[in-house]
Amino acid sequence: CLPLFFQCDNAKGLKAFYDAIKYGPNHLMVFGGVCATVTSIIAESLKGWNLVQLSFAATTPELADKKKYPYFFRTVPSDNAVNPAILKLLKHYHWKRVGTLTQDVQRFSEVRNDLTGVLYGEDIEISDTESFSNDPCTSVKKLKGNDVRIILGQFDEEMAVKVFCCAYDEEMYGSKYQWIIPGWYENLWWESWINSSQCLSKNLLAAMEGYIGVDFEPLSSNTTKTISGRTPQQYEKEYNAKRGDGQSSKFHGYAYDGIWVIARTLQRAMNYLNSSKKHQKIEDFNYTNHKLGKIFLDAMNETRFFGVTGEVVFRNGERMGTIKFTQFQEQKEVKVGEYNAVHDKLVIINNSIRFQGPEPPKDKTIIQEELRKISLPLYSILSALTILGMIMASAFLFFNIKNRNQKLIKMSSPYMNNLIILGGMLSYASIFLFGLDGSFVSEKTFETLCTVRTWILTVGYTTAFGAMFAKTWRVHAIFKNVKMKKKIIKDQKLLGIVGGMLLIDLCILICWQVVDPLRRTVEKYNMEPDPAGRDISIRPILEHCENTHMTIWLGIVYAYKGLLMLFGCFLAWETRNVSIPALNDSKYIGMSVYNVGIMCIIGAAVSFLTRDQPNVQFCIVALVIIFCSTITLCLVFVPKLITLRTNPDAATQNRRFQFTQNQKKEDSKTSTSVTSVNQASTSRLEGLQSENHRLRMKITELDKDLEEVTMQLQDTPEKTTYIKQNHYQDLNDILSIRNFTDGKDGEKAILKNHLDQNPPAQWGSSDPSRTSKDPIEDINSPEHIQRRLSLQLPILHHAYLPSIGGVDASCASPCVSPSASPRHRHVPPSFRVMVSGL
Repeated sequence: CLPLFFQCDNAKGLKAFYDAIKYGPNHLMVFGGVCATVTSIIAESLKGWNLVQLSFAATTPELADKKKYPYFFRTVPSDNAVNPAILKLLKHYHWKRVGTLTQDVQRFSEVRNDLTGVLYGEDIEISDTESFSNDPCTSVKKLKGNDVRIILGQFDEEMAVKVFCCAYDEEMYGSKYQWIIPGWYENLWWESWINSSQCLSKNLLAAMEGYIGVDFEPLSSNTTKTISGRTPQQYEKEYNAKRGDGQSSKFHGYAYDGIWVIARTLQRAMNYLNSSKKHQKIEDFNYTNHKLGKIFLDAMNETRFFGVTGEVVFRNGERMGTIKFTQFQEQKEVKVGEYNAVHDKLVIINNSIRFQGPEPPKDKTIIQEELRKISLPLYSILSALTILGMIMASAFLFFNIKNRNQKLIKMSSPYMNNLIILGGMLSYASIFLFGLDGSFVSEKTFETLCTVRTWILTVGYTTAFGAMFAKTWRVHAIFKNVKMKKKIIKDQKLLGIVGGMLLIDLCILICWQVVDPLRRTVEKYNMEPDPAGRDISIRPILEHCENTHMTIWLGIVYAYKGLLMLFGCFLAWETRNVSIPALNDSKYIGMSVYNVGIMCIIGAAVSFLTRDQPNVQFCIVALVIIFCSTITLCLVFVPKLITLRTNPDAATQNRRFQFTQNQKKEDSKTSTSVTSVNQASTSRLEGLQSENHRLRMKITELDKDLEEVTMQLQDTPEKTTYIKQNHYQDLNDILSIRNFTDGKDGEKAILKNHLDQNPPAQWGSSDPSRTSKDPIEDINSPEHIQRRLSLQLPILHHAYLPSIGGVDASCASPCVSPSASPRHRHVPPSFRVMVSGL
């Protein structure tokens, strides 16, 4: 064999080779070749010389090209041999996402390219590939930016120091990262290059802690005897003894096995020549004898035995060797496993790999999507408040239905009150739906709830405020038109108004649902660290109900509701001077609109700003709905409840009904005579009845004074001259009041005819024929008094008694009235006789 040892100079190496070919004997094989540059040139020319080359130290991947180097073999695994081992390690720890960092040198680039081919199709993603020439910090920063956790490096010792310094600066070390780099560095390699970097030694060692080095195994760890009859351990002991103090090479085992490869190849070739009966010997080989050259090539390719470096097997000229894994632990490299390429088997030595965390690093930042859901305690509390509100609304409903025949409730339109309560309860019910998210219901159900809760809240709002504004519109229609003598607006018409408002709502909602329905959308937020300290990141997600043109549809709904509120404010302002509390709710409507408007504006703004905080958003929305619904119901029903409990008649007899009308062309006050109406009529007639009731109470008081005067006249006629004049004035007041309260045409006609025929004497006036006498004495004389009473009392009883339960104008017998006082329900006969006598 032609030995080529450590000729790293191209010129010297080539000269030695050609001199040996030209001047030496015929060589059967070439053994050696260490430097890649020299070895590659010689190996490429061996085909022409018909020589087989066997190298024990050339690891460059370039020599693996069989088309270019068909006669080249090596007992040492190439640098690419580590890639299948790396693949096996990645699969062992389920790392499916890696990044590469390569120094711009051909040797390292070739390994990187081969690794890309090995990982391709193995369900392992190379998420980032970075390379550098001198400064690796930029590339390290990019790896971190791409969230690369498992870094496969290819660089020499000098660049390795710089890489780990950059990794320390970028905090790419520790429990979240794993570095895998070449394992062929010299012992304590970092000490030689630490001074060339700007990194402190402790920082460098902190970043290096835990890295895994990958390199071929110099000697097998197997205790089986080799082809030489020695175990690898025995061989190593003998080798160390013979070398003495000389420098050790990690290739000595491969050189030793290389000699055995050549011996076995020549033996196999001789056996073949002997069995072929061609009468050829290996001594017959020359550089032009291609047949013997081919026999040597095939014999070496089929060589297989167990050597000190492990099982020696060639596959396309490449050694299928053993790859070892070492880990940097506490400032020293420790063997933690090995990979057998022949059997494709990875062995981790007693779980000796130490990771910086409790478990192997993740191959990427594990993003755990976490739904931001509404807190169950918060939902429970707000649901309890909502239930209390619904109970309150139910109590108001019971109160309204039970007292619907009471004048106070009847005048306030109980049917409209029921609609207000219904709208409030619908608004309350929407809170339960707003609190249901993905933690309670499925995605499909949530999408349905998006539509349902919008419909319920919209319809509830319109029902409550529509009914309230419809009531106010009726008061406005009746009392603000002074030219209108009689107008009946029944509850059916008000229901139609509310129905029209709801119809507009339904048109908007149906168009919304058909054209651009609400969908469930998921909004993702920035990642957050895990509160429990795990090696994962939390990406909050939040469910929303949205569609393509959400702003337009919300604008339409808000505009409609805003116009409805403005209309209600207008009606409340116009009817502010209607002074019947049971009939007019303008003050409470104004308060309700103010509170609802302010709360809705504040709630909508805060809800938009806190859309990424579902608990805060739901709390604000729920409290706004609860507050608005509660304040509206309380303003409508609490005053009625208090009034009905304390003074049922206060709402109808507190003061005389007045109203004013401001007109553009004239400013005047107009009063009209009101005819008697049915008690079940409209609100205007109800107001007139309340005024009539007040006047009847006044008549009752005056009647008492009249009866006293009558009894005095009956008992002591002679004392009539001393009756005070204010008694007569009270009689005139009675007559004048009756003329206002009883507006029946027949009664007015009778009274008018009677007065025309018998004009009463004016109180406080004197007859011209008696001007010379004392006026007071003449007026109060018994004759004048009897004459006046005989004229006025029949008229008084005929016109006045029907209103208090006496004689009706249309009948001759006494008629009992339910509202009459007990003293006037039955008129004693003697009273009529007394009147006739007078």
